[in-house]
Amino acid sequence: IAPLEKLLNWGRSNSLWPFGFGLACCAIEGLMAVNMARFDLSRFGYEVMRPSPRQADVLLVCGTVSKKIAPIVVRLYEQMADPKYVIAMGSCAISGGPFVDSYHVVPGIDKLIPVDVYLPGCPPRPEAVIHAFLQLKQKIKHAEVGKK
Repeated sequence: IAPLEKLLNWGRSNSLWPFGFGLACCAIEGLMAVNMARFDLSRFGYEVMRPSPRQADVLLVCGTVSKKIAPIVVRLYEQMADPKYVIAMGSCAISGGPFVDSYHVVPGIDKLIPVDVYLPGCPPRPEAVIHAFLQLKQKIKHAEVGKK
């Protein structure tokens, strides 16, 4: 990686702006717990949740994705500026969770949009959410500019 690419990747990895799209329990339990002062995501370069996908570069999909909500998730992803990243948070977002056999559940968000980091759990612990962000940070640091 050229020196300029390293600088760009360093800047991107240390200034992530997440947009949480919560659909079920993971959004309530996981995202609220992680945003408490005890965990302080700002110290890792992940500022407050953005109110719009146009202001974000990380989409956190939390909870069960139904077939009725699927087009909205895709539209939110398309509204984000490049480069954009996705974290699938919780068993339901990753694979459909306990509802996978239901007729109305998408069996994993990766069937709709590309996922960069999978965060298992029901709901994931706040420490695991921080670890997922750190994994994404490492992935961004070693990426080639323009490839994502």
